[in-house]
Amino acid sequence: MSNLLEQRLASLQKRFRELEQVIADPDLPKNPGAYKEAMQEYDHLRETMEVYAEYEARKTELSGAKQMAESEPDAELKAMAAAEIAPLEEELETIENRLKLLLVPRDPLDGKNIIVEIRAGTGGDEASIFAADLYRVYGRYAEIRKWKVEVMSESASEAGGFKEIIFSVSGKNVYGSLRYESGVHRVQRVPVTESQGRIHTSAVTVAVLPEAEETDIEINENDLKIDVYRSSGPGGQSVNTTDSAVRITHLPTGLVVICQDEKSQIKNKAKALRVLRSRLLEAEEAKKHAERAAERKSQVGSGDRSERIRTYNFPQNRVSDHRINLTLYKLEQIMQGEIDDIVDALKVSAIESAIKE
Repeated sequence: MSNLLEQRLASLQKRFRELEQVIADPDLPKNPGAYKEAMQEYDHLRETMEVYAEYEARKTELSGAKQMAESEPDAELKAMAAAEIAPLEEELETIENRLKLLLVPRDPLDGKNIIVEIRAGTGGDEASIFAADLYRVYGRYAEIRKWKVEVMSESASEAGGFKEIIFSVSGKNVYGSLRYESGVHRVQRVPVTESQGRIHTSAVTVAVLPEAEETDIEINENDLKIDVYRSSGPGGQSVNTTDSAVRITHLPTGLVVICQDEKSQIKNKAKALRVLRSRLLEAEEAKKHAERAAERKSQVGSGDRSERIRTYNFPQNRVSDHRINLTLYKLEQIMQGEIDDIVDALKVSAIESAIKE
């Protein structure tokens, strides 16, 4: 473990002891806001300290095994100690990676729910089909994590995919886990419509927005232009007999949000406002990040949806994340929502970059 990590952990240990004193104060629950904030920080640090204690214990065991392997006069005991070294080193590395994940600088937005926007890019029908595939990937990942998914808006393609789908994901540490999914996802495979067996390259854009609460972003009703009309399906045919679809235009920024999935105009308006509020929060955060040049040097990239971040190569069963030079030959599992290896690697890269800075 590097000296920087050791220093960071020592600092967190000190803070953890301080928090133990803070939450022991019988008057703290009288201030619900301060109590919630202190308990959240305490719970996170407690997990970190538990893993750190486990790391120190394994480190001591490894040191003892090495010492015995070098100086133990009994040949049998010496061999037994030598055999323990490799497994202990591997376990120590695993625990250290867990610590790195826990040491990722906590962004105030990490605990927020998210709104995900997936749009078909270049590639026609194949891009729309892959947009649906990615929606299922995130849906299955959310199911594994026991998160809740709610479709906000969708525009189906005649090929059976999505030109666009917008959905929310709610649960524990959702944005902190999926924030690095924003960008261009490229797919290389033989489309179902291809009769010659040729591999096509298509692209889909993903935007992961922290869902804004009303207290995060205040929207002036006078800044909104709201239009209602009948919702439509693939090919433009009407799928409703009432003016339930809602289009909201935010006049100061020109942002437009459309929601038509619900039969109720009120529900569609509420969903559209959730999406609009989150897009405005994203724009505000992007402005802040642009002012922090150091943050833009992160290995995991800016999260800009125009940046090509990942390639899914079906013939080779390969997924490559171009930001951290990660290649995995387990595409089938990943398409089933098993993306923890990618998510965790991006988090580790983020903390390593932050430590270097």
